Amino acid sequence: MKIIISPAKKMNRREEEFSGISRPIFYKDACFLRDELKKMDFESLKALWKCNEKIARENQERLRTYEMDKNLTCAVIAYEGIQYQYMAPMVLTNNGWKYAQEHLRILSGLYGILRPQDGVIPYRLEMQAKLKIGKYKDLYEFWGDRIYRELIKEDRVILNLASKEYSRSIEKYLEKDIRYITCIFGEKIQGKIKVKATKAKMARGEMVRWLSENQIEEPEKIKEFHGLDYGYREEYSSDTEFVFLEKKQDKEEIW
Repeated sequence: MKIIISPAKKMNRREEEFSGISRPIFYKDACFLRDELKKMDFESLKALWKCNEKIARENQERLRTYEMDKNLTCAVIAYEGIQYQYMAPMVLTNNGWKYAQEHLRILSGLYGILRPQDGVIPYRLEMQAKLKIGKYKDLYEFWGDRIYRELIKEDRVILNLASKEYSRSIEKYLEKDIRYITCIFGEKIQGKIKVKATKAKMARGEMVRWLSENQIEEPEKIKEFHGLDYGYREEYSSDTEFVFLEKKQDKEEIW
């Protein structure tokens, strides 16, 4: 089973934390994309990144000064978003870390796909960014089915804990013999299931941590997750969607 998650916009360098850093699978492609970004002027970069001037200046400086093969940080440590805070990779047990290294994959606009221990530098490039590269109109076309092909080399089950922006990069290529499961974390409000982005990110990180520490290998075992007061609801779920609702928020039904 491979678990896919999204990256985070906020990143940092913490190269002193780990040894044994590996090279990303699509390293040469990442270098190429970064070189393309370096050719762009400030206003074009700011428009591409959809950010304020301060963040754009910071990331343009990163493009100018950072080198792709120096002062690297393990990918799962470099990202600092909410999901990664709840995953808490720095305090995973040895077995939990080994599980994550084998099963967890981070999808990335710049790097394509990353293993937890792949070395990265801080960057800004969302998968949905309108970056035209040669004959390719955007990053989805640039990466094509390569991310998907890499995912299924050893596994025929994919657990999707990524946002739609990133899961879209593989969903169009899914084949019939691949089991693809998306986890939905929500709450029931006035008879409808609502997903709140921040809470969903928290739950995704918590689930990755739980999967790693409990060495979960079988898809059906995923249903046992109960972190952050979520519980699996079979009546709303299917073979392709596992729905988890907050117990304390469900006012209409008795658990």
